[in-house]
Amino acid sequence: MANGTVQNQEKFLNQIAKSLGRSRQTHPVTRPNWKYQPQWDVFKDLSQDELLDVLKEQCTRIHTQVATATTDTLTNVLAEVVSSYKATSIVSWADPRFTEYGIDGYYEKSKTTGIDVHIWDTEAGDENIKIAEKADIGITFADLTLAESGTVVLLSDNGKGRSVSLLPKFYVALIPKSTIVPRLTQATKYIHKLQEETGKVPSCVNFISGPSNSADIEMNLVVGVHGPIKATYIIIEDK
Repeated sequence: MANGTVQNQEKFLNQIAKSLGRSRQTHPVTRPNWKYQPQWDVFKDLSQDELLDVLKEQCTRIHTQVATATTDTLTNVLAEVVSSYKATSIVSWADPRFTEYGIDGYYEKSKTTGIDVHIWDTEAGDENIKIAEKADIGITFADLTLAESGTVVLLSDNGKGRSVSLLPKFYVALIPKSTIVPRLTQATKYIHKLQEETGKVPSCVNFISGPSNSADIEMNLVVGVHGPIKATYIIIEDK
């Protein structure tokens, strides 16, 4: 069977409907128009500065460090964060924002000081994952950040491998302040709008709230169980 070919789809769906004891639903589902939608009221009147304050407060609860930078000081702030983690290896996305914000230049300079920098290479396949597993720091831009929960939203794409934020010892999220939104409500609207405009959604959407942690064993919270053991959010004053 060729890649991307769907076979026996109608037969399969008809069998499911039959097993459910009803006829096939062949028309699009009409989206309900709910009279009460309180989810839109949370933090709805807050400015970007006020949302940032909410985000910072939440980060104290999720064991996440927060640093701030302007577009002019960003590379210096990033260098300080990398130094604080005593990192000698970085894995990062192939994302045009790294060029836009001047971080590519920082990466090139870092290589001359003994820091190994790997940019996600779609041609390298699984080799990217092996490098991410051994890297000290993974660095990505956040596509959105939820102030309420301190959650960065990452939309996977070519050059934006999910392993960058999940496998290294430490994780750094670069967050343009203009992309901070109140909560999950706005994120789902954004993703739905992407689907309407492009006809597709990212292959993976990651919601990351600080470093990895678990309270599965006797309800005792342990931070750094799997994936990054520490995380830093760098807020960029982009407007």
